Amino acid sequence: MSEDRLSAYPLSFTPYPSKSQEFICICSSQDNPQSNFIGNLSGLRLGVKDLFHITGMPTSAGNPDWLASYPQPANDTAPCVTSLLEAGATLIGKTLTDELAYSLEGINKHYGTPVNFQAPKRIPGGSSSGSAVAVANGSVDIGLGTDTGGSIRVPASYNGIYGLRPSHGVVSCEHLIPLAPRFDSVGWMTRDLSTMLATSDVLLPSDYHDELSHLIVCNIEGIEAWAEARQPLLDAVDSHFKSIEYVNLSSKQLSQASAAFRVLQGREIWRIHGKWIEEQQPDFAIEIDDRFKWCKGLSVSDERQAEHIAQEFIDFWHTDIVPSKDRVLLLPTTPGAAPLLNTPASQLLEYRATLLGITAPAGLTGAPQISLPYLNSEQAPWGVSLLACSGCDRSLLDCVSQIEKKILWKVKGDRQ
Repeated sequence: MSEDRLSAYPLSFTPYPSKSQEFICICSSQDNPQSNFIGNLSGLRLGVKDLFHITGMPTSAGNPDWLASYPQPANDTAPCVTSLLEAGATLIGKTLTDELAYSLEGINKHYGTPVNFQAPKRIPGGSSSGSAVAVANGSVDIGLGTDTGGSIRVPASYNGIYGLRPSHGVVSCEHLIPLAPRFDSVGWMTRDLSTMLATSDVLLPSDYHDELSHLIVCNIEGIEAWAEARQPLLDAVDSHFKSIEYVNLSSKQLSQASAAFRVLQGREIWRIHGKWIEEQQPDFAIEIDDRFKWCKGLSVSDERQAEHIAQEFIDFWHTDIVPSKDRVLLLPTTPGAAPLLNTPASQLLEYRATLLGITAPAGLTGAPQISLPYLNSEQAPWGVSLLACSGCDRSLLDCVSQIEKKILWKVKGDRQ
């Protein structure tokens, strides 16, 4: 970005705002936000996960030792942030992330835990916790984040908002702190579909593939509530699709996908961050520190075995689950509502393995997946997802637009 354009960006900010735990810093102009650009996102407020570099602002990656050990502030702005600002969005601030984005819980021991707006007694989900909460509570309209193992989809599900993980590689990850580049994807969350579509128009390539005319409904072993919860949605949208088929995923299949994903992710994480961790000995939360230590212990042999298992799963997925680009898969985004804040760490660890079984397929196959705020469980939000073949992002969003019209029409008819 050229120097003469930097004046368009609100570089004056307040770090660690005490009354806004979802933000790590807030732009000083947030009481009277404005943008020097006019575009399709004019009037929309933007929160950016604190992994993305923005010229003139610090990047902490959710950890004070990271903040202290790297030059601050940033000298570059992530291209995806630039695109949103140049489309008219107004930057409100940078939002909290779990430490180095290596968690799906949304709990940060250093900077606090953003409050789940719709279910305050439950975790917000991570690692894009701040962006999700800021969207849910109305502080911003667009929450930019990243998704490696579910960090857009999971908090979107827990907070009752829309969340898109695009196909891997379609949005630039330049000038952001990586976790595992093989799986890292830039994603975004919104409260409504119209804002989701407008944001996607700015960030996604214009490629359009076949209409998603065949729905595949995924039965998942161990998630008994899913069969009953999805039925009203299926009743509303069945006329939209040429066919509806059902497929089964066993807990064993998902466990294998989860295990392979974790190993491949872990090896990448240590290649990216191992040297810094060894040299700096940063202060991490216990569970995150344990994960990094586990990454360190993974071997080349572990990686080779995981590659083999992952490829078997990918082949199975493309043959038996989503075999063509005119099909879209319906599945729960998460096993249910967000765990309670007082859930014991041992239970969260067990839950994480189950959760990764549901989120891993999109990561392993590079597929686009969108979480939709259509379900509730235990009087708390529970997201439902649509997942398409890699590269079918536009087709996926078009499908969502069509079925949301069907749902709204059904709801309107039922109320009359």
